[in-house]
Amino acid sequence: MDIILKKDVDNLGESGEMVSVKPGYGRNFLIPQGYAVLATPSMKKMHAENVKQRAHKEKAAIEEATTVLDKLSKDTISVTAKVGENGKIFGSVTTVQVAEALASAGYNVERKNIKIHGDSIKTVGTYKASVKLHREVTGEIDFEVKG
Repeated sequence: MDIILKKDVDNLGESGEMVSVKPGYGRNFLIPQGYAVLATPSMKKMHAENVKQRAHKEKAAIEEATTVLDKLSKDTISVTAKVGENGKIFGSVTTVQVAEALASAGYNVERKNIKIHGDSIKTVGTYKASVKLHREVTGEIDFEVKG
Protein backbone atom coordinates (compact mmCIF):
# COMPACT_ATOMS: atom_id res chain seq x y z
CA MET A 1 0.00 0.00 0.00
CA ASP A 2 1.49 3.35 -1.05
CA ILE A 3 0.86 6.39 1.12
CA ILE A 4 2.05 9.99 1.23
CA LEU A 5 3.17 11.14 4.67
CA LYS A 6 1.69 14.38 6.00
CA LYS A 7 3.86 14.39 9.16
CA ASP A 8 7.24 12.98 10.14
CA VAL A 9 6.97 9.39 11.38
CA ASP A 10 9.92 7.79 13.18
CA ASN A 11 11.49 4.82 11.38
CA LEU A 12 9.27 5.39 8.35
CA GLY A 13 9.91 8.74 6.70
CA GLU A 14 9.52 12.46 6.76
CA SER A 15 6.70 14.74 5.76
CA GLY A 16 5.99 14.75 2.03
CA GLU A 17 7.59 11.38 1.28
CA MET A 18 5.76 8.62 -0.56
CA VAL A 19 6.38 5.29 1.17
CA SER A 20 5.06 1.76 0.95
CA VAL A 21 3.63 0.21 4.11
CA LYS A 22 1.58 -2.82 5.01
CA PRO A 23 -2.13 -2.24 4.37
CA GLY A 24 -3.19 -2.68 8.01
CA TYR A 25 -0.64 -0.18 9.30
CA GLY A 26 -1.70 2.41 6.75
CA ARG A 27 -5.45 1.85 6.96
CA ASN A 28 -5.74 1.38 10.74
CA PHE A 29 -3.13 3.79 12.12
CA LEU A 30 -1.44 6.23 9.74
CA ILE A 31 -4.48 7.47 7.80
CA PRO A 32 -6.93 7.75 10.76
CA GLN A 33 -4.33 9.52 12.93
CA GLY A 34 -3.70 12.07 10.17
CA TYR A 35 -0.09 11.04 9.55
CA ALA A 36 -0.69 10.09 5.91
CA VAL A 37 -3.06 10.03 2.94
CA LEU A 38 -3.63 7.25 0.44
CA ALA A 39 -1.50 7.61 -2.70
CA THR A 40 -4.12 7.59 -5.45
CA PRO A 41 -3.06 8.43 -9.03
CA SER A 42 -4.23 12.05 -8.66
CA MET A 43 -2.42 12.39 -5.31
CA LYS A 44 0.74 10.97 -6.92
CA LYS A 45 0.60 13.69 -9.60
CA MET A 46 0.15 16.40 -6.96
CA HIS A 47 2.99 14.88 -4.95
CA ALA A 48 5.32 14.91 -7.98
CA GLU A 49 4.58 18.59 -8.58
CA ASN A 50 5.14 19.43 -4.92
CA VAL A 51 8.49 17.60 -4.99
CA LYS A 52 9.64 19.72 -7.95
CA GLN A 53 8.67 22.94 -6.19
CA ARG A 54 10.20 21.88 -2.89
CA ALA A 55 13.56 20.95 -4.45
CA HIS A 56 14.53 24.59 -4.92
CA LYS A 57 13.52 25.56 -1.38
CA GLU A 58 15.36 22.52 -0.02
CA LYS A 59 18.60 23.56 -1.71
CA ALA A 60 18.42 27.04 -0.15
CA ALA A 61 17.67 25.57 3.29
CA ILE A 62 20.68 23.25 3.06
CA GLU A 63 22.98 26.12 2.11
CA GLU A 64 21.69 28.22 5.01
CA ALA A 65 22.09 25.34 7.48
CA THR A 66 25.64 24.75 6.26
CA THR A 67 26.64 28.38 6.82
CA VAL A 68 25.07 28.36 10.30
CA LEU A 69 26.94 25.14 11.12
CA ASP A 70 30.23 26.69 10.00
CA LYS A 71 29.68 29.68 12.31
CA LEU A 72 28.52 27.42 15.13
CA SER A 73 31.51 25.06 14.89
CA LYS A 74 33.90 28.02 15.19
CA ASP A 75 32.21 29.34 18.35
CA THR A 76 32.51 27.78 21.78
CA ILE A 77 29.21 27.85 23.62
CA SER A 78 29.32 28.22 27.39
CA VAL A 79 26.79 26.47 29.61
CA THR A 80 26.53 27.55 33.23
CA ALA A 81 25.61 25.15 36.00
CA LYS A 82 25.60 25.06 39.78
CA VAL A 83 28.92 23.69 40.93
CA GLY A 84 29.99 22.39 44.29
CA GLU A 85 33.48 21.79 45.59
CA ASN A 86 35.97 19.95 43.38
CA GLY A 87 34.21 21.16 40.20
CA LYS A 88 31.35 18.67 40.45
CA ILE A 89 28.00 19.76 39.08
CA PHE A 90 24.77 19.35 41.02
CA GLY A 91 22.84 17.01 38.70
CA SER A 92 24.12 16.91 35.13
CA VAL A 93 24.15 19.02 31.98
CA THR A 94 21.47 17.98 29.51
CA THR A 95 20.50 18.88 25.97
CA VAL A 96 17.95 21.35 27.33
CA GLN A 97 20.69 23.47 28.88
CA VAL A 98 22.82 23.24 25.74
CA ALA A 99 19.82 24.33 23.62
CA GLU A 100 19.22 27.29 25.94
CA ALA A 101 22.88 28.29 25.69
CA LEU A 102 22.70 28.07 21.89
CA ALA A 103 19.54 30.20 21.90
CA SER A 104 21.21 32.86 24.03
CA ALA A 105 24.13 32.86 21.55
CA GLY A 106 21.69 33.47 18.69
CA TYR A 107 21.33 29.95 17.27
CA ASN A 108 17.87 28.39 17.18
CA VAL A 109 18.36 24.63 17.62
CA GLU A 110 15.77 22.32 19.14
CA ARG A 111 16.92 20.12 21.99
CA LYS A 112 15.84 16.95 20.19
CA ASN A 113 18.39 17.76 17.48
CA ILE A 114 21.29 17.86 19.96
CA LYS A 115 23.14 14.73 21.06
CA ILE A 116 25.83 14.98 23.74
CA HIS A 117 28.81 12.65 23.21
CA GLY A 118 29.78 10.29 25.99
CA ASP A 119 28.15 9.71 29.34
CA SER A 120 26.33 12.29 31.41
CA ILE A 121 28.23 15.50 32.12
CA LYS A 122 28.90 15.91 35.83
CA THR A 123 32.09 18.00 35.92
CA VAL A 124 33.26 21.37 34.63
CA GLY A 125 35.13 21.24 31.32
CA THR A 126 34.88 21.26 27.53
CA TYR A 127 32.69 18.72 25.75
CA LYS A 128 31.41 17.90 22.27
CA ALA A 129 27.90 17.47 20.94
CA SER A 130 26.34 16.62 17.59
CA VAL A 131 23.87 19.14 16.19
CA LYS A 132 21.40 18.39 13.42
CA LEU A 133 20.35 21.61 11.70
CA HIS A 134 18.75 19.93 8.69
CA ARG A 135 18.14 16.31 7.81
CA GLU A 136 21.25 16.43 5.57
CA VAL A 137 23.36 18.85 7.65
CA THR A 138 24.83 17.48 10.87
CA GLY A 139 28.00 18.54 12.62
CA GLU A 140 29.86 18.71 15.89
CA ILE A 141 30.12 21.67 18.22
CA ASP A 142 32.22 22.38 21.29
CA PHE A 143 30.66 23.64 24.48
CA GLU A 144 32.17 24.54 27.77
CA VAL A 145 30.55 23.89 31.13
CA LYS A 146 31.28 26.63 33.66
CA GLY A 147 30.42 27.01 37.28
